[in-house]
Amino acid sequence: MADNRNYILAIALSILVLVGWQYFVGMPQVERQREAQRQQQLQQQQQAAGQAPAATSPAPGGLTPAPGAPAQPGSTAPAAPGAATPVPVQGLSREAILAASPRVGIETPRLKGSINLLGGRVDDLVLATYRETIQRNSPNVVLFAPAGSPIDPVNHRHPFYAEFGFVPAQGATVAVPNAQTVWTQQGTGTLTPANPVTITWDNGQGLTFRRTFQIDANYMITVKDGVTNGGAAPVSLHPFGLISRHGLPQTSGYYILHEGLIGVFGDKGLQEVGYAAIETARAQTFKARGAWLGITDKYWAAALIPDQNVETDSSFKFFQSGTTKSFQTDFLSPSMTIAPGATSETTTRLFAGAKEVRIVDGYSDGLKIDRFDRLIDWGWFYFITKPLFVVMDWIFIQTGNFGIAILLVTLLIKALFFPLANKSYASITMMKKVQPEMMALRERYAEDKMKQQQELMALYKREKINPLAGCWPILIQIPVFFALYKVLFITIEMRHAPFFGWIQDLSAPDPTSIFNLFGLLPFTVPAFLLIGVWPIIMGITMWVQMQMNPAPTDPIQAAFFKWMPILFTFMLASFPAGLVIYWAWNNLLSVLQQGVIMRKYGVKIELWDNMKSMFGGGPAKPAG
Repeated sequence: MADNRNYILAIALSILVLVGWQYFVGMPQVERQREAQRQQQLQQQQQAAGQAPAATSPAPGGLTPAPGAPAQPGSTAPAAPGAATPVPVQGLSREAILAASPRVGIETPRLKGSINLLGGRVDDLVLATYRETIQRNSPNVVLFAPAGSPIDPVNHRHPFYAEFGFVPAQGATVAVPNAQTVWTQQGTGTLTPANPVTITWDNGQGLTFRRTFQIDANYMITVKDGVTNGGAAPVSLHPFGLISRHGLPQTSGYYILHEGLIGVFGDKGLQEVGYAAIETARAQTFKARGAWLGITDKYWAAALIPDQNVETDSSFKFFQSGTTKSFQTDFLSPSMTIAPGATSETTTRLFAGAKEVRIVDGYSDGLKIDRFDRLIDWGWFYFITKPLFVVMDWIFIQTGNFGIAILLVTLLIKALFFPLANKSYASITMMKKVQPEMMALRERYAEDKMKQQQELMALYKREKINPLAGCWPILIQIPVFFALYKVLFITIEMRHAPFFGWIQDLSAPDPTSIFNLFGLLPFTVPAFLLIGVWPIIMGITMWVQMQMNPAPTDPIQAAFFKWMPILFTFMLASFPAGLVIYWAWNNLLSVLQQGVIMRKYGVKIELWDNMKSMFGGGPAKPAG
């Protein structure tokens, strides 16, 4: 690698791959998905007007079996949890549906909502500390909504709920609670961290079902399902849990982020299945001990954690009723036999909330949930991405500003690799110093490429120059760039995190634009023309860094490098502002570091000459 041009070229190609994938693969997927959602909403409106097909009758237990699932009760195998039948759209609001059934309130510092006594479902959760936008009057984020509530993919609101219960064992016909069962609350009060709630139901055949909900101050609900057998014969039941989501959610559509069905299943490890993939496959099954599974969005998730000491049959499923698509994760535990006069109990945990790193890590470690921290999509560079976030988050706690944390983390990375970078820049500087001799050798042996290379290698050896030293910044910069991009894109801690001035959300693009003079002209600029202040600063710092190196002698390289800062300014304008700030700050630090080294070796910084070369049409002539 002869000089820093190769370094910049490698970085350029990396970003081109990243941006190209997003624009030519990710964005078309998003548009197709949005069009499907628009069509689904239109069809649902038609159904509401009286054109809806007849809904599938629920199977015993209020469940519709999945394709290929074990048979329903009465056959030789237990029923697998199926999709709860979606209620046909009737034009009712979420609030009206919530008011139509008896409920027990949920009140914690982070969650508000209710448990539906009709079916015993957790189907109403609102995130008390998160809003849809940065506006103070913006509504809180709705996570769970009951079946039948409106599907609104634009505002990320869908029927979305968790259900728990039992299915009878082989050949049994015992009555178990289902979606139409009306439970009775024991006592009064709201579910809070200090006040558990218990609901009961008697099947009239000697079995009393008792469900106790406990909740912590964050996002974990513990569900204890107990059965007391007051009859004369033993009863065998399989505990189950499911999370169901009706309607196709709107996703980011970027390959670096998983949104959809997720779980960890023992030796099979982390499984991530997108909505389109499960719609094609219809069902995927897993058998493992110590599993967990759920449905994840970019910042929010719901996950079931069965008893970690038992082996469960788990699955990802897709259903369709009319035009309504439903996605489900569920598990079925081994049967438990309740002898006459005895009581048996099973415990399931439900995580439902924001994917805050410290909270998710706390559950993973404190509750010994296998790889639960992978609920956050740290990606392939997990070993870089997560430590990078931990350092950045610690600095944020000390400074109170994630933008400052980004700047200081960049400075720390520069300091960590300072000796290596110094050697690299020293090599680049020496290459620049001997540039006149290199050009002379190229001219002298223009017709003999082998001799030219021999003389160049002799020159490097004589001047003690390592032409490969410029490769090291690539190996350092590219993984850090992708890791930081991942951190800014996936972590909820960056969501709506302000910097200074007009940057009120580091996870969103710079909202200003040069095309309306940064807000001075009274019109709104289209999104693709949002070329803000920070992207322009980034472009300028990239241009300055390029001018500190010899202008390319190859005409094709010269043309590419001439327009590269402008091209990158446009491309990175749509990236999160935090990433653009990092890139500009990193460029500035690199310029300062390289400038000091060039002065140390007595090499002239030919910014003006190189500027004339870049914009004047030809390569600059080396000094001397």
